Amino acid sequence: MNLPVLSGEIGLKNYLEEIKKFPMLSADEEYTLANRYRVHKDTDAAHTLVTSHLRLVAKIAMGYRGYGLPITDIISEGNIGLMQAAQKFDPEKGFRLTTYAMWWIKAAMQEYILRSWSLVKIGTTAVQKKLFFNLRSAKNRIQAYEDGDLNPENLKKISDQLNVPEKEVINMNRRLSGGDPSLNAPVKSDTEQTLEWQDWLVADEPNQEESFANQEEDTLRKELINESLQVLNERELDIIQTRRLSDDPSTLEELSSKYDISRERVRQIEVRALEKIKESLEKSMKDRNIVDI
Repeated sequence: MNLPVLSGEIGLKNYLEEIKKFPMLSADEEYTLANRYRVHKDTDAAHTLVTSHLRLVAKIAMGYRGYGLPITDIISEGNIGLMQAAQKFDPEKGFRLTTYAMWWIKAAMQEYILRSWSLVKIGTTAVQKKLFFNLRSAKNRIQAYEDGDLNPENLKKISDQLNVPEKEVINMNRRLSGGDPSLNAPVKSDTEQTLEWQDWLVADEPNQEESFANQEEDTLRKELINESLQVLNERELDIIQTRRLSDDPSTLEELSSKYDISRERVRQIEVRALEKIKESLEKSMKDRNIVDI
């Protein structure tokens, strides 16, 4: 699929101007194009679906400008996520491509950032990844601009706001404040021997067979989850994404105002949506003879 060329900061300006030329699609146009691709594998229809959403990718990418990586690369990764979403999108489920593609775009960008930001792993747990992508904005919101460790008051605010332990906040703040050390930079040692960062890295990667198996398992898990999300209507999907899949979850009160329904009704929709996802997952796993993943 040929998309507008994106290269360098000068190229970025031209790219942003270029993608504005692609028209936005109405719900009916999007439905027709998506069905043409699903039924007939019409690549022209797929191209129109993707190009009409390139502005969405660029907008999301701007939120990841603080990680020291070329914004053009982040946009390119997001475009890959968008194309994956367009290929798997089922218009019969009742929601728009924008809603469905959001997760794929963000996932592609975040995986690229985590992969590229440092050769020394920044985070492996869900809490660490949550902090990696949210600590800077959390500090900005409370104007925590002090050098070094956070003061106790700001530390508690961020810990409560992100719902993570204070110790994890301290550790991630120190990592992000310390930059990305060279693997050949000397580090202090209790012995007389001079050590480098790379000496502390343990080669604990799985062998090729294990890597392939893990990759296949991860791909299957994503496919099952995304198939299950497609059983939801647009409102259910939005509630699940903002309540369960977001690093900054919406409150019942916020969604109550958004949809002009009671908080209890939002909670009921959320519970029912989770039940539908569970039922869909169980059916998909049974159909594929999968015991567990």
